[in-house]
Amino acid sequence: MVIDVSSLTELPGAAAQIVAAGGNSRVFLFHGEMGAGKTTLIKAICDQLGVTDTTSSPTFAIINEYGGAERPVYHFDFYRIKSEQEALDLGYEDYFYSGCYCFVEWPEKIAGLLPPDAVAVALTVLTNGNRRISIDPPRW
Repeated sequence: MVIDVSSLTELPGAAAQIVAAGGNSRVFLFHGEMGAGKTTLIKAICDQLGVTDTTSSPTFAIINEYGGAERPVYHFDFYRIKSEQEALDLGYEDYFYSGCYCFVEWPEKIAGLLPPDAVAVALTVLTNGNRRISIDPPRW
């Protein structure tokens, strides 16, 4: 599935489509260059899920927990980690297999630890500044 977004006003609709594309999967992997809009898109998805906490990039904390939705929502940013061992030390599996939504920025840093049913979401900045969101739903 591909969604082209030309303005921030289109993000709620894109967020709803992404959540729907995930089906029963709760782990979403966000790929894209620095500044592509991963955190902004995750905020829109959190809004769709009913999160009432302020969402922000967990670049330094590595993980943020948000409340207000039916269950906690977890937002990871693995940009700063140096090895998969750091994710293991954080207890990533407790989050990924909790049944709660987990949104992961820079998943390529922990490629060997990712669940097979995760949803891949790729953001690409187009030459006109718009964003293209490609969703690869899980394969069960």
